[in-house]
Amino acid sequence: MAGTMKFDLVSPERRLASAEASEVMIPGADGDLTAMEGHAPVILSLRPGILRVTGPEGTSEYAVTGGFAEITAVAATVLAEQAVPRAEVTAAFVEGLIAEAREAGRGATGAARDASDKLLADLEALRAAAH
Repeated sequence: MAGTMKFDLVSPERRLASAEASEVMIPGADGDLTAMEGHAPVILSLRPGILRVTGPEGTSEYAVTGGFAEITAVAATVLAEQAVPRAEVTAAFVEGLIAEAREAGRGATGAARDASDKLLADLEALRAAAH
């Protein structure tokens, strides 16, 4: 059986989790990643999505909107822009995020438009995954 690593999930509002985990599935900006004990050190940007943590106590899921993750051989720390336990994600919460992203991207062109479109697609996928 795989060993465990220290896992922490923090948002500007609060610490959401601090536990031992056998695996942490992270929605990375460049693709999803699963961190486990012994992982090579890496820092990555997050995209909106569901972060899944499996450990001795079972599996926990959180909706994250972005941020960063630092992974080492013995720990995974996620610093999220916003994070909410999946059970607390409401349609109104996700719709609010989508409305903010649409407004922020209004009138964008070129690379900024591409980034705005990607953010909206990621938020649409979060809406589908959260419900």
